Amino acid sequence: MKSNCPFIILLAFSCAAFATDQDSNSNAEPTHLQLTSAISAVPLPIMPKAAQDSSKQAAIPLEISDENISIMPHDEALKKPTVHFAPEQITSFSKRVARTLAAKGAHVAILARIDKPASVQPQGMRYTHVAFAVYSQITTTDGRKMPGYAIYNLYQEDKHPDTSALVQDFPVDFFAGVAVLEAGIIIPSPKLQQRLLGVINSPTYSTLHDPHYSLIANPYTLGRQNSAEHTLDVISAALYQTSNIKRIKANEIAYFKAQPVNINPIKLTLGSIFSTEISTSDQHGAPVTATFETIVRFLQQYDKGSEVISLTPISQ
Repeated sequence: MKSNCPFIILLAFSCAAFATDQDSNSNAEPTHLQLTSAISAVPLPIMPKAAQDSSKQAAIPLEISDENISIMPHDEALKKPTVHFAPEQITSFSKRVARTLAAKGAHVAILARIDKPASVQPQGMRYTHVAFAVYSQITTTDGRKMPGYAIYNLYQEDKHPDTSALVQDFPVDFFAGVAVLEAGIIIPSPKLQQRLLGVINSPTYSTLHDPHYSLIANPYTLGRQNSAEHTLDVISAALYQTSNIKRIKANEIAYFKAQPVNINPIKLTLGSIFSTEISTSDQHGAPVTATFETIVRFLQQYDKGSEVISLTPISQ
């Protein structure tokens, strides 16, 4: 699954100027990467001591495999991403992200990437795709089991950009087609990590998915969703300990501050006409959407003990 945003939108409202491929799938491996293909990943439980909600508690480092784990690109619909970096750079950075999470003792983290440079992004929208990184036992195609991070994503369908699916891949897949080697990371408090793991392991994770995709989905309403909104809904389910989507939306309206979509209304209307991945059907009044940055601010206010990291290659 990888959406290719059309470039026919008039009046400069092209998807390139507004987070093209925001939720595109980079799970086709770049050439020459040495990978161990994985066939499944099962989240590992959090030990009781590690789940204690104490700001003074030292992080308990986690073990991870040193191998580069990837999904098996078996679907003909999977297309190789535009690779902006050498394979060894992607490999090294993916390992850096995984090792950072492991060193922090993160069983569940919120992970974001940049598919387009900041120069073509609207104000307040640096990161373009948001997902969960979950510490897991990974089974490879040859039957070996190893610890590592599985990434839980909402991705657009290739052939139907207005439709999404929940897809699991791994750090190398996640960063394979990025425009900037940078990761936005939120490590929730131990208590919230425990709750998030419970939601991700339950049917709630998938029932909160709305396959009707919009690049600028309104997080306060139902009917359209993007990766940031699904991530927010899962976080809200964990924070407020409910799977009721109406209660989740009521809490988000009350406590979550969305990002205004600063686009000329005429351009926005034309964009929704010419691009199936842009819809205003769930917007009432000035359009708003969820972003990694707004999720950061939300958790900094309502999850005391959460940590935010911006990670770049060591050489930068």
